[in-house]
Amino acid sequence: MGGEISAFIAIHLSPEITKELGDLQTSLKRSNADCKWVKPDSIHLTLKFLGNIAPERIEEIKNTLDNIAIHHKPFELSLSNIGGFPRLESPRVIWAGIDKGCLETEAIARDLEGELAKRGFQKEERSFSAHLTLGRVRTPKNRKALIENIKALDFKPSASATVNKILLFRSTLTPQGSIYTVIHEAGFG
Repeated sequence: MGGEISAFIAIHLSPEITKELGDLQTSLKRSNADCKWVKPDSIHLTLKFLGNIAPERIEEIKNTLDNIAIHHKPFELSLSNIGGFPRLESPRVIWAGIDKGCLETEAIARDLEGELAKRGFQKEERSFSAHLTLGRVRTPKNRKALIENIKALDFKPSASATVNKILLFRSTLTPQGSIYTVIHEAGFG
């Protein structure tokens, strides 16, 4: 099968949430900050980044996802506030938070972390924080305007999605950006 592949586990978003995030990005782009914005249809809720893995480990990961997914029930997911990591006053990452579905998402991430650690995958150093990355701030150019724009936003999300599976993605880096391909879907019990 060749060399290692870059992989991660995530929840895919509904078209309605994707549109809401795209509209939000359009508002934020008005600040003309030096941000690399994530294409709306590439935004997903990452549960666990696996990094580069050997292709022969894919089956083991698929089985692990299936075993975890069967213990979870479908749930509603919706957006909450907008923020920045490490903090909004000097953001490197601009994100949208999760309102409905936050606890369920955290439980799945905890299960993934524990089960994959048993199989030799490195544990995350930071605790899981359910969020969707909207963009990455590259330089301080117009950062103040971006922060003011975020603080002034009257963001009232209305879209939601029913989450009933977790996905294993392959990430392929191209000159145009990353391309995400679903390798496996693990449906909830």
